[in-house]
Amino acid sequence: MNLPARFHPIGTPGQPWGAAEKAQWRAQQRVRRRYVDDVGVAIDALRGRFDVQQYGTIDYGPGETYPLYAVRSRDWDDGLPTMLVTGGVHGYETSGVHGALQFLEQRAGDYAGKANLLVVPCVSPWGYERIHRWNADALDPNRSFRADSPAQESAALIALVAPLRERVLMHIDLHETTDSDESEFRPALAARDGKPFEPGGIPDGFYLVDDSERRQPEFQRAVIATVAAVTHIAPADAQGEIIGSPVVAEGVIEYPVRSLGLCTGITDARYTTITEVYPDSPKATPQQCNDAQVAAVVAAIDYAMANG
Repeated sequence: MNLPARFHPIGTPGQPWGAAEKAQWRAQQRVRRRYVDDVGVAIDALRGRFDVQQYGTIDYGPGETYPLYAVRSRDWDDGLPTMLVTGGVHGYETSGVHGALQFLEQRAGDYAGKANLLVVPCVSPWGYERIHRWNADALDPNRSFRADSPAQESAALIALVAPLRERVLMHIDLHETTDSDESEFRPALAARDGKPFEPGGIPDGFYLVDDSERRQPEFQRAVIATVAAVTHIAPADAQGEIIGSPVVAEGVIEYPVRSLGLCTGITDARYTTITEVYPDSPKATPQQCNDAQVAAVVAAIDYAMANG
């Protein structure tokens, strides 16, 4: 096995992590921002206009328990289409969380009486506080959306949406691709799994991930067209790819989301997409990243409502 000269500091090259290595990794994680201050306060401010539900609790021991919140349309009507918005599946992806909150604050009211909204702004609060991709068990929640999920975060969201699985028309999951993916998280993943780290590139700009098994290319194009007015769209690399996947349309790649255990596979929604914002771009500000997420959500809902 050809291993890189520079390896992640935890573990032995070529050997997957065991309990000791995972414990060492977890002991190094530090709280860098507060979920209750950033997310909890924002959700409390919405209670006058929306129904707020605590749908579960993440519990990693003393001092590491977190309530999980979903925000629903107040006048839920089973005769209306249901739209699902999720953010913070990867807790470190800031605009996914704050874009969802900004959508609730600024635009969600536009759909009163027209669509049912179910918005989960922060699926992974432990990761949000530590600005990390994984949960406390060194698991990626966005590879864990499957039956008997080992990730608390994924299992709780699956249970929340289970009664609506066949009634959700559109599901948009808000993400970011960051420079730390390449500098921190991909090397850690390789080390955890006992595999060699293969360097890659980070695309400069916004892109979407469609479901290769339930393709909706016109839906993806409509979202890209709207977001392009807010921020720049990621170009394909020299191989015609974005992060190793062929570009099938401007700013669009595809994954088999259910087999990978991704969040957009948890319902039978006709329209699904995963946003990817690039917050480290010199061409984008944090507010622009949030605005791009909001634009994507609005475009996705509008397209689904217009096309049924």
